[in-house]
Amino acid sequence: MLSTTISDFRKHLKEYLDKVVNSSETLIIKRDKDTGVAIMSLREYNALLATQHELSSKVNERRLDSAIEKLQ
Repeated sequence: MLSTTISDFRKHLKEYLDKVVNSSETLIIKRDKDTGVAIMSLREYNALLATQHELSSKVNERRLDSAIEKLQ
């Protein structure tokens, strides 16, 4: 996970976005004491949503567990 401040992010916007896309890292931009923003690549975001969807119901979860067992 990468981390930076808002001012450093502004100065090096392209470099940070390139790092996020090329390394699949998540970038945390610190703001106030307990706040911030997370930036991730679209590929990682879509994978996260797909995983969330697959695990959203017990039927899907059991089907995935069964497929994993068969692979092992």
